[in-house]
Amino acid sequence: MKKINPSLFSFGKVFCSIFGHKLRVSKNVTDHIHEYECDKCGMQMTDTANGFLARLTPKFKETNEYISKIHKKRKRKHFAHAS
Repeated sequence: MKKINPSLFSFGKVFCSIFGHKLRVSKNVTDHIHEYECDKCGMQMTDTANGFLARLTPKFKETNEYISKIHKKRKRKHFAHAS
């Protein structure tokens, strides 16, 4: 898929401002937290702690990476003791 630069003017941005974003899951952080990307304009969003969507800033990206590491570690530990 072609990478879209969200900072440049595009017709995708105009389309999204009129009709709304067409979000798809780009990364599963945990079972309940996901990162999304708009197919039209390339805007990235993520789930927040209170259940809303917010733009994926560098701080959110860093937080999601940390949460993902903890989630994978706990999941691996949980399955190791289950058998």
